Amino acid sequence: MKKTLLILAAGMGSRFGGLKQIEPVGPNGEFIIDYSIYDAKQAGFTKVVFLIKEENYEIFKETIGKRVEKQIETEYAFQKNDNLPEEYQELLKARIRPLGTAHAILCAKDKINEPFAIINADDFYGRDAYQKASNYLDTIKENEYGLVAYRLGNTLTPNGSAKRGVCEVTDNNELIRLTESKVTLKGEIVEGESLETKEKFKVSKDTIASMNFLLFSTSLFKILEDKILEFLEANKDNLNDCEFLIPIVLNELLEEKAVKVNVLETNATWYGVTYKEDKEMVVNAINKLIEEGQYNKILWE
Repeated sequence: MKKTLLILAAGMGSRFGGLKQIEPVGPNGEFIIDYSIYDAKQAGFTKVVFLIKEENYEIFKETIGKRVEKQIETEYAFQKNDNLPEEYQELLKARIRPLGTAHAILCAKDKINEPFAIINADDFYGRDAYQKASNYLDTIKENEYGLVAYRLGNTLTPNGSAKRGVCEVTDNNELIRLTESKVTLKGEIVEGESLETKEKFKVSKDTIASMNFLLFSTSLFKILEDKILEFLEANKDNLNDCEFLIPIVLNELLEEKAVKVNVLETNATWYGVTYKEDKEMVVNAINKLIEEGQYNKILWE
C-alpha cells in the first residue's frame, strides 16, 4: 500500500542557531532526516515529501535530497501563502515566520494522494514508531486519525524548556485533548504552561506526549481548507503573530466530534536537537544504534 511521509522542515531553528534540520549527526555526515527516511522506508512508506521554504530548496536538494532520491520517491512542497485568498496574502506580506503546521500540511496537498504521516525534520523518532505508524495507515479510516505517542519525561532535554503536546487520553487510547505547551523537566515532575491559554500546570513525567508524529487520511485537506478560512477571519487583526497549528485544529475537531484520534504509544526512544548542547547526546545515541546493528555505519550504502 502507498504511504507518504511528510517532513515538516520549513521552520528555522532559532534556539539552535540555524538550519538544524541539516546539522550532521551520523558518522558520515548523515542528518536526523536521513535516519527518519531510512526507518520509514524499512517500515513500508513509499514516498517522502519535504515541506520547506522555497528559498531553502537548493540547499535541501544538494544535501539530503540527492541522497534519498536514490532510495525512495521524493517530492518537495513549499510553505507559501499563495494558497490563501488574495486579501489575506496582502495582509500577510509583512509576516516573517511560516503561518504554522496546519498551513504547512495544506501546502503539501497537491503532492499527497494516499494515507500519510507527518513528522518534524529535527526529531529522531525510532524504528518502532514508524512501524506502528505504517501498520495504522494500512487500515486508516477516513475520519479516524492517529497519533504516535511518547512519555513526556523521555522527550525533554536537560538544557532548557521545550514545546511539547501534552495529551489527555481515554482508557481505550483515544485522544481527548492535545495541549501545546512550554514544558521543563524538574525531577519526576514536568512544569508546563499552555501556549494557547498561558495556564500553568504540573504533570508526571510519565504523561503521554505528542511529538507531532501524526497520521491522516487525505480527508484532512478539505478540513484544513475550511478551517484556515475561519482562522484567518478570526485573526485578521493579528496576522503577524498568530499560528495555524495542527494541534489546535485537532482539538476543534475533537470538540465537534468530527473525527476520532487513536493514540499509539511507541517503545522507541526519542532524540532531538533543540539546543546546540543536545547534539552530542544524539550523536552518541546513533553511534550506539550502529554498534547494535540497527543502522549501517554508512547509512545508504
